[in-house]
Amino acid sequence: MKRIVAHVLIVLSLGIAACRPENQQTVTHNYDEVQTGGVKMIPVQTPHGTYNVWTKKFGDNPRIKILLLHGGPSLTHEYMESFESFFPKEGFEMYLYDQLGSYYSDQPTNDSLWTTARFVEEVEQVRQALGMNKDNFYILGNSWGGILGMEYALKYQQNLKGLIISNMMASIPDYEKYNNKLRSQMRKSLVDSLEVFEKKGDFKNPVYADLVFKEYYTQHICRLKDWPEPVLRSFKHVNQHVYELMQGPSEFKVGGRLLTWDRKADLPNITVPTLAIGAQYDTMDPAAMEAISKSVKNGRYLYCPNGSHLCFWDDQKNYFPGVIQFIKDVDEGKMK
Repeated sequence: MKRIVAHVLIVLSLGIAACRPENQQTVTHNYDEVQTGGVKMIPVQTPHGTYNVWTKKFGDNPRIKILLLHGGPSLTHEYMESFESFFPKEGFEMYLYDQLGSYYSDQPTNDSLWTTARFVEEVEQVRQALGMNKDNFYILGNSWGGILGMEYALKYQQNLKGLIISNMMASIPDYEKYNNKLRSQMRKSLVDSLEVFEKKGDFKNPVYADLVFKEYYTQHICRLKDWPEPVLRSFKHVNQHVYELMQGPSEFKVGGRLLTWDRKADLPNITVPTLAIGAQYDTMDPAAMEAISKSVKNGRYLYCPNGSHLCFWDDQKNYFPGVIQFIKDVDEGKMK
C-alpha cells in the first residue's frame, strides 16, 4: 500500500511539473528601494517656494495615462476613488492626485498661490514628473477640475492626447444663473429659510449647512441614498479657506476669485479630442456641457440621465462605459 501511495505522489508531482509553463518566471522584488504602493510626492515650483503634491499610480500603460483632477477647489482625490473600480480593469494607467492646498498635499497659507493660472502650471509640472506626453496623456477633470482641464488645454494642449470635462460648464456666471434656476424650483418655505441665514452671512451655521445638504446636495451633488464613504471623507478633508477664497461661501453664493471666469469664446481653440459630460440632475446645466462638445474642434457629448454632479457614483452604468469608449476611440485614432 505504501508503494502505491508513493507511486501516486510521484505521478502527481510529475504531472504538476508537466503542466507548469516553460516560460514561467519567479517573481522578484526590489528590496533595495522602499515600495510605496504607487504613491509619489511630486515637488512643484511656485513663485513662493517649492511644495509637494500627492499622487498615486494605478496600472501601467505606455499609451493611456489618465490624470484625474478633483473639484472644489481644495477637495481631495478621495471622492474620485470610484475610478479605481473601472480604469485599471481596462488596462488604463491612472493617477489620483491631490492639488496643492488639498489634504494629502502641502497646504501653504500664502493666499497668492490660489489662482487658476498657478494651478495650471502645477498640472504641467505634475505631467512632466509622471512622464506623460502628447502620445499618452489624458486629463479627466470634474467640476473645478473641469475648469482646470480647460485652462490647461488652452495653454498646453500640445502635451495632451485627450481631454474629459466632467460636469463643468464653461462659464461661472452661467453656472450661477443655472443654480438660481434650480433654487427657484425648491419649495418657497425652504428658500425663505435659506435667505434668513444668507442675509446675515451666516453660511457656517449648522442649521443652514444641514438644509443645503439635505435639500440640495442630495438632489444635485450625489443622489445615492447613502453617500459613499470616500465622498464623505473628501468633504471632511476640504480646505475650506481655499474653497471660499476661490468659489465663495456656498454653492448658492458664488463670490470668490472664479466669480467672472468664462471661457465659452475660447473653446474653439481646443483642438484635442474632448469629451464633455452632463447629467440630468447636475448642479451644472447639461445643455451647457453639450454646447462645449459642439464648440471645441473635436468633441463628443456624454449624457447621464440618472446622474447628478457626481454621476461617476450615482449613474455609473452610463458614465463609465461612455468615458471608457471615448478613451479607447482616441487611442485607436477614431476621434479625428
